[in-house]
Amino acid sequence: MLSRHVLTSLIVAVTLASVHSQSSDQPVRPRTIVTTDPELDDSNSLVTFLLYSAEVETEGLIYASSQFHWRGDGKGTRFSMPDREYSRGGINLCPCTSWRWKPGERYIDDAVEIYTKVYPNLRVHDRNYPTPEFLRSKIREGNVEFEGDTSKDTPGSDLIKRVLLDDEPGPVYLLAWGGQSTIARALKSIRQQYEASPAWPKLLEKVSQKAIIQAFGDQDGTNASYIKPEWPGIEFRQMSTATWGYGARSVVRPEFAHYLNAEWTRENVSSVGPFGAFYRVWGDGKQMVPGDIFDYFGLDLGADELRAKGYRVWTPPQQKGAWISEGDTSTFMNLIDNGLRAHEDASFGGWGGRNAADTDALGASPRDYATARWFELAQRDFAARLKWTVTPAFASANHEPRVTLSSPLNRTAMPGSTVRLVATASDPDSNALTVKWWQYSDADTYPRTVSLSSPETLTTTFQVPTDAAPGQTIHALIQVTDNGTPALTSFQRVIVTVAAQ
Repeated sequence: MLSRHVLTSLIVAVTLASVHSQSSDQPVRPRTIVTTDPELDDSNSLVTFLLYSAEVETEGLIYASSQFHWRGDGKGTRFSMPDREYSRGGINLCPCTSWRWKPGERYIDDAVEIYTKVYPNLRVHDRNYPTPEFLRSKIREGNVEFEGDTSKDTPGSDLIKRVLLDDEPGPVYLLAWGGQSTIARALKSIRQQYEASPAWPKLLEKVSQKAIIQAFGDQDGTNASYIKPEWPGIEFRQMSTATWGYGARSVVRPEFAHYLNAEWTRENVSSVGPFGAFYRVWGDGKQMVPGDIFDYFGLDLGADELRAKGYRVWTPPQQKGAWISEGDTSTFMNLIDNGLRAHEDASFGGWGGRNAADTDALGASPRDYATARWFELAQRDFAARLKWTVTPAFASANHEPRVTLSSPLNRTAMPGSTVRLVATASDPDSNALTVKWWQYSDADTYPRTVSLSSPETLTTTFQVPTDAAPGQTIHALIQVTDNGTPALTSFQRVIVTVAAQ
């Protein structure tokens, strides 16, 4: 990926005894399209996404619908689906002409307008931040009229279609924060236009290989009903987790729980510039849609008081000023350039989680641990970027330490051979650094652990086990953390593939 700072990169030399190098193409910033419905957590995730927009190529910011939010067609058409929140628990609010969608909804536009105010400062800290004009040009309206509606093309589906058909190389990550009907419509339009042509088999293969859907569930059923059966070659990555969601307090590690409390949130988020003021917190007096009985987060009231006022209390109220949710952040955290290479393969794992369970130090696999294990590092990084928005001088804020590899990140090694890793580390802010090498054994296909000789020094070694089978992999990570405020961490991942004797 492109460097996050204009500074001299630190070379980390990696020497492998009895190891044969494999070539590895230098990755580029991932092409990314966001589809999002107007839920509170989407709005907060959008703030975080814009703070990380230097890490990706933003191809689209698209308003989408879901079973929780749809605009209606403006013609008075009444709509409902069975077993939805508007008909559960003894209420009967639909069929209705729209559901939890504010007239003139523009939260994407609003967030980009705020980005315009902080862009000059962000640019000081990373010159890869896109211009506000560029981001504004990527905003589209998708298939928002009804839940799961793929009946017609929209500006949003047209944008997705164009990007999937273009000749630029590499994958396109389709981030589905709400329903996937806009994505489904783009794919349906491609099929309708080209299926009868001789070029269809190659085009089908091209789009299937190019599109990667990273979704927080299937919130309107269109993945199950259309995308999966009609486009089985498209990779679907299930990125849903409670770690950044409304249920974060049930899964975040106890030692990281303070990153959700009112004190930390006020100091590091809600008091920090225009983005902090836009970011939703408990008791902030705001509501996405006036009168929405499911959005009681802006009220500083207890559960019984809320119920007495007619609200449907589906998650416990918290202290005023506390963190609420940015539930869709997991869909893009594996795309950021922190050295974990998590976007390359869903099994690798990173701040956005992994497509399998991770095991903690006690040998258990707690719910959402694959994301929760990284929560502290991610929250510190988020807080640092928010501080960038109000800091016009590079030297007045903290930035990630630098760790790079001078040779390919992928290796092959014979069973019984010794892998020697030699590193140096530096920090753009001249902060002190701590180093830790560790085996990300959950991501390995070799089923046992290896012994790292000096995991807290810049030089370490490990022996490829003699019982390792050809093709099995061992993931060795270097983790470098500075002592700035907040402390920030960067990684590099070496993947050693066992060679045949």
